[in-house]
Amino acid sequence: MQKVIVEKSNGIVHVKINRPDVLNACDGDTYNAIADAWDELDSDPSLRVGILSGEGRAFCVGTDVKWVKSPEADGFEDRLYPRLLTLSKPVIAAIHGHCNGGGLEQALGADIRVASEDAHFGFGEIRLGWIPGGHGTQRLPRVIPLGNALELLYTGNRIDAAEAYRLGLINHMVPADQLMATCEKIAGEIIKSAPLAVQKMKSVVLQGLDKPLPEAVNLEHEAFEWLMKTEDSKEGALAFAEKRAPNWKAK
Repeated sequence: MQKVIVEKSNGIVHVKINRPDVLNACDGDTYNAIADAWDELDSDPSLRVGILSGEGRAFCVGTDVKWVKSPEADGFEDRLYPRLLTLSKPVIAAIHGHCNGGGLEQALGADIRVASEDAHFGFGEIRLGWIPGGHGTQRLPRVIPLGNALELLYTGNRIDAAEAYRLGLINHMVPADQLMATCEKIAGEIIKSAPLAVQKMKSVVLQGLDKPLPEAVNLEHEAFEWLMKTEDSKEGALAFAEKRAPNWKAK
């Protein structure tokens, strides 16, 4: 059985974690297969947006603890989480059921998070004597208020979708039967935008978060000047004037 299912259509790559018997806990092969899918998203110009989801009753409960304690894990090199730091195209996390540990870290590595009403979230590593190792300690406090992030990290407790929405951890909370349709609708709206502009937007926003405002503003100015010289910039203005949909070429 494939541990990760990858399907491509209409500019979207669906990446589905497929270990439902263990609630999509990820071993090394699974992490690497997801990283490969994000490599493909970045390198294939026909792909514009990724949607990450889980098969069965869960999004992902995190790292497979049995695998961590096995000889197979010795010398494992984590490719997935560093890859999420450099991914140039948007990813949407479609979350249902369990979203814990490394699953929550993958969701935090996405640009947009949509959850069904039955979803719940948490970092349980502290109760195993660990801390999150996939950037969770750094990403969570950048998304929700510091005190709330620290409480989740210190206690290992979980929150439901309604609380996650209140804190801003997720963008949307929807009925389970509308989860994928909502994600695909958002992806479709992104695909209407100029591809190079979307990539520059992601880069400028994320890089600017950790810079002083004057440096961040310079990043924005440089990206703006670069984009204004592209073919797509001219096409966007022309399409607007002619009242038609633009024909983006990513040039």
